[in-house]
Amino acid sequence: MAQNPYSLVFGKEPQQNISRAAQMSEIIESFDGDNPSQQIYMITGVRGSGKTVFMTEIAKTLSEDEQWIIVELNSSQDLLMDLAASLASENHLAQIFQKASINLSFFGIGLEVKGSVPITNVQVAITKMLESLKKHGKKILICIDEVTATDSMKAFASAYQIFVRQDLPVYLVMTGLYENINNLQNEKNLTFLYRAPKIELKPLNITTISNNYKATFSLEGHEALDMAKLTKGYSFAFQVLGYFTWKHSGKYKEAIAEFQQYLEDYVYEKIWSELSAGDKKLVYGIAQSGSGKASEIKSILSIENNEYTPYRDRLIKRGLVDGSEHGRLRLILPLFENYVLNNYYE
Repeated sequence: MAQNPYSLVFGKEPQQNISRAAQMSEIIESFDGDNPSQQIYMITGVRGSGKTVFMTEIAKTLSEDEQWIIVELNSSQDLLMDLAASLASENHLAQIFQKASINLSFFGIGLEVKGSVPITNVQVAITKMLESLKKHGKKILICIDEVTATDSMKAFASAYQIFVRQDLPVYLVMTGLYENINNLQNEKNLTFLYRAPKIELKPLNITTISNNYKATFSLEGHEALDMAKLTKGYSFAFQVLGYFTWKHSGKYKEAIAEFQQYLEDYVYEKIWSELSAGDKKLVYGIAQSGSGKASEIKSILSIENNEYTPYRDRLIKRGLVDGSEHGRLRLILPLFENYVLNNYYE
């Protein structure tokens, strides 16, 4: 039996993947030029929008060029120490550092260099490592997934700003939920992050999803389109519906119940738990509304503009609500209204 080409694993690049080619090209072209226009990008979007997979694609593409060194850091660890350790752990890079008499023995991450005083400050150590790599024509891409405004992240961001100011060949891609990225940008000593370009991962193209399903399951055009519309372009839903449809031998209607349950259990429950009482109330009003009209939503909830507007704006920024049509709101996630109606309590 052929292997299921769709994946339920968050963050893992699946066999069936719809690439965000335009956005990826923007980042790679910015980084890869002789005079890079940007050295940092922040990727944001709702849970399951494909942030980690997108970052992985960027890293994979750049790694095909031997001048690029890819370093993935864990946002919950000491980021500066981890960066130094990651660079020093590569044999061919360690040889460069030794020849440059960069003594990292103090940190326990490198061999002692005779006649060279051990460096005792990790930021100084990284600076010297990056200077050495620059002389060898190397570029370093740092990938950090699901950032939060921890002390380690703040210290790393402050150091990174200095590395860039010193014209060192270091590049950064970070992913995070809107509120976590926003909290990091609001740190008073990290104002440079306000100038960092932010890419919000919007829903995937429905036609592209339809074409994928049509080819994979040998569906008629209208069937594939109906199936694609069920996902609303939500990246994880594209994988989940494809996965369970594969289990049901291409009969997507038989997969809908499992599709809905999986989204609710593994995504929506977490999203719902992170919303404030005011957020939940407005989402409930949208779910109750047949038209999505602002006037109808406010009438259902018995609220005025001053209560409606801030929550509307916040939900749009979180990637949960589409407010592109004037005077109307709609929920972006597929079948999310069902979950909301079943789980909202005042």
